[in-house]
Amino acid sequence: MRDLELAVKLLNNENYTCVLCKGEQFYTSRQKGISPMLDWIDSGADLQGFSAADKIVGKAAAMLFVLAGIRSVHAQVLSELGKQVLEQHGIDVSYSTLTKRIINRNGDGICPMEGTVAEIHTPHEAITAIRCKRDQLRKGE
Repeated sequence: MRDLELAVKLLNNENYTCVLCKGEQFYTSRQKGISPMLDWIDSGADLQGFSAADKIVGKAAAMLFVLAGIRSVHAQVLSELGKQVLEQHGIDVSYSTLTKRIINRNGDGICPMEGTVAEIHTPHEAITAIRCKRDQLRKGE
């Protein structure tokens, strides 16, 4: 079974929010949002060449996948901007549902991470902004 197929199978069958696969190596998480990717990147994990399956991928998550060197992504829900970022960086992308934008957890506006990277064009700028926004959200600002 190919890496992406296995990642999708694990995502769907094991109640994970994000799964990365490469050969016999796996990273799995049940954390919400961009937390899994941000934590793996910040831990120094070498994710180059992994395939990813994720519940929701917006532009912020897409930028993190690019930065990490992910080679293919399947999203259950993918934003148009997330798709554009992945395709621009040569990452194979598939999805179950394509949406205009990612909505916040309350359902009353844009996802804060999606809004944070809306005008950002490079993954290195994006991760700095994402970390700052995550810290603000954790502090309740």
